Amino acid sequence: MIKIPATREGLPAITAAIAAGISVNVTLIFSLDRYREVIDAYLAGLEQARAAGIDLATIHSVASFFVSRVDTEIDKRLEAIGTAEALALKSRAGVANARLAYELYLQEFGGERASALLDAGANRQRPLWASTGVKDPALPDTLYVTELVAKGVVNTMPEKTLEATYDHGVVEGDTVSGAFAEAGRVLDALDGVGVDYDDVTALLEREGVDKFVVSWGELLETVRGALEAAR
Repeated sequence: MIKIPATREGLPAITAAIAAGISVNVTLIFSLDRYREVIDAYLAGLEQARAAGIDLATIHSVASFFVSRVDTEIDKRLEAIGTAEALALKSRAGVANARLAYELYLQEFGGERASALLDAGANRQRPLWASTGVKDPALPDTLYVTELVAKGVVNTMPEKTLEATYDHGVVEGDTVSGAFAEAGRVLDALDGVGVDYDDVTALLEREGVDKFVVSWGELLETVRGALEAAR
């Protein structure tokens, strides 16, 4: 797969790549609204690919939803608010956000539009949990693994998290599907104490893009150096 960020500018590129039969890892998803747009972009690409006669079964995609970064930013804001009500919400936003993303996935890929494409051989765009390393040492080091188990998802763990899960992680089946209502209450409670969800996710997207730009620049420098050395 190639990787395309889920920015507004990235959405038409996702559609175009899928329409051309190119499999895509859609990365840097933080908000539920943007995730809905990502699914729409994927389905639009599949529809165009089908019209062009491309075998839909050959096209794959994942939607990378970032988890721990949401907690890191929101927990910082909750600590600044400092009330008992705010502090009780610490480290709950990331899991809640991802669980609601999975609910959206089930709704969208169970709908009439997606079903018509699936019947034609298309693959679901699988949710992928990214940024699943635990940043807060006070939390269980397998939190973003054991609390986000659901059918059809991918979890890209850092090596430390993978080793921790192998050593002492307890996976007892789906920990997502029955928790949608509670996840919704967590986001409502965050709004109630003054945490602006839209502002958080917009900030995280901008920061993520900035990091990608830096990495791209480093890659170009590495390639230039290798070419010059070869000459």
